[in-house]
Amino acid sequence: MIDIGVTGLVKSFDLEKKILDGLTLQIDTGERVGILGRNGAGKTTFFKILTGELDYDSGEVFVAPGKRLGLISQIPVYPPEYTVEDVLRTAFSRMERLKEEMDALAEKMAAGDSSAATLKRYGDLSARFEGLGGWDTDTAVSKVANGLTIDQSMRGRLFSELSGGEKTRVNLGRLILEDTDILLLDEPTNHLDLQATVWLEEYISKFRGTVLTISHDRYFLDRTVTRIIEIADGKAAFYSGNYSFYAVEKERRYQERMKQYLKEQAKIRQLEKAADQMHLWAFMGNDALHKRAFSMEKRIQRMRTTEKPTKARKMNAQFASREFRGDEVLQLRGLTKSFGERTLFSDIYLRVEPGERIALLGENGTGKTTLLNMIVGSERPDSGSIRLGPSVVTAYLPQIIRFAHPERSLLDTMLYEKKGMTAQSARNRLAQYQFQGEDVFKSVSSLSGGELSRLRLCMLMDEQTSFLILDEPTNHLDIAAREWVEEAVEAFDGTLLFVSHDRYFINRFATRIWELSGGTVTDYPMGFTQYQSVKAQEKQEPPAPREKKADTRPAKGNRSQQAARRQLTICENTIAKLESEIADLDGQMQQVGRDPDKLAEVYAKKLETENTLQEQMARWEELSLQLEE
Repeated sequence: MIDIGVTGLVKSFDLEKKILDGLTLQIDTGERVGILGRNGAGKTTFFKILTGELDYDSGEVFVAPGKRLGLISQIPVYPPEYTVEDVLRTAFSRMERLKEEMDALAEKMAAGDSSAATLKRYGDLSARFEGLGGWDTDTAVSKVANGLTIDQSMRGRLFSELSGGEKTRVNLGRLILEDTDILLLDEPTNHLDLQATVWLEEYISKFRGTVLTISHDRYFLDRTVTRIIEIADGKAAFYSGNYSFYAVEKERRYQERMKQYLKEQAKIRQLEKAADQMHLWAFMGNDALHKRAFSMEKRIQRMRTTEKPTKARKMNAQFASREFRGDEVLQLRGLTKSFGERTLFSDIYLRVEPGERIALLGENGTGKTTLLNMIVGSERPDSGSIRLGPSVVTAYLPQIIRFAHPERSLLDTMLYEKKGMTAQSARNRLAQYQFQGEDVFKSVSSLSGGELSRLRLCMLMDEQTSFLILDEPTNHLDIAAREWVEEAVEAFDGTLLFVSHDRYFINRFATRIWELSGGTVTDYPMGFTQYQSVKAQEKQEPPAPREKKADTRPAKGNRSQQAARRQLTICENTIAKLESEIADLDGQMQQVGRDPDKLAEVYAKKLETENTLQEQMARWEELSLQLEE
């Protein structure tokens, strides 16, 4: 059964360019479809046309009769007195109307109306009300709110006082609570932390209706969709798989088209050469060859059917980096920060070595951005110290990007902030970041979130950086721009500390995880995949049995000590694993002793493992000393 059908859809916002130009597609009931395309390709416009928010110039749009669409895109305006709880409960407006009619019928029956029509109507309404979960709305609200980390205190706050990210989360919760048949999700993970994103993935997997999602979160797409529709040049291309399938298949199609184009061009060159030769021979006295040459040229024109396939132009700049000499990049000792009565974190001890790539993870509101701001000096701790290595040069990309003079053009911004740069060199630098032609004269205030990120990155890249700090570097970027940032980070050979909810990005770069939770930081000296395994194992471990007798002694240690004990346990497990690997490598060396090449390879791996073991032993000593202090 078809839920959505679109044929020849055309939409333009000016006379020169059609943002949708003959878009044709079909979505069947129960499908999970990812809508991809560069920023500005018309994805959100397509969603707004489906919901009736926007009109279109021509074409046909069909939505199955009786199917309810729910769109999470722009946040609706609610009365100023509405709390978060009130907004969530607007999802039950249809049930409330049913309940009002049921109450009116109940009063009639109590007054003596026992007609068959009244009884039948009341029975039908009761069945519908129960089917929609009308008797259990409190449980439904709590379940969704907990999944999206909307705690009880937040549910009592005024909706108008929330941040943009918090409003998006609440609105997503309201949409999920509605009795919706077709979910339209426009960048749903942009303002969700990892826990809420995982919850949303699980919800979508159990949702019985149809899901269309616009997303640049590749990990999310891999886990939620089974088909990709890419909008490019106003038309749709179809891929029967998730994002990973799409990425491979798109490259295969490009190579196939390029192969066909080159084959066609080779044949055309061969015929053109033959036609030119015939014309030459005709001028030498054989006039009949002119006719054959003209016929061949017409054939050549008919052959020019394949356009040369193109790829999106990639940005080719890289983060500049400088050689770092020293034993330590950063040290945090006894760090504490509070806002009023709320303590974000307390008594944090951490150390960063050269070349490490650390992901700072945690739920929204735990203080990740605050910690980064303290490291770069834009915010002061309540107590404790932050020490950077004497020759460390930092570069910081904040989550919210602001410029002191947004009224200036991009070119003027570069010239004012980069003293000594000529206009031509500034334009060349901006062109590397896809700001070309008249774009350089646009004001900074007119840029989108993704364009602001690109402009700030353009300025950061020029720094001789040894310590790069990024706060949500891929937010608001399309997939092509995310891939470019990843390539630039890959080429950076300094130390990296970043906050991100993009699991694709985290998995690619993190060699160490800092988890900020419960007012302290737990250090996991491992990559993201291993970290996920450890967290899954922690969830499965049974809770410690309660003491039969209450312990009246004072509690041992604070949260920092508890975190250090957890880190010490993780470190001990890692040491045991490394020692086991070294023993296995010793056995392999005995087996390949007569093969010099294999012996050298195994020996090099053993040396690398022994170095890692020494680092973990030093880490164990440091944690032990911290506990003693």
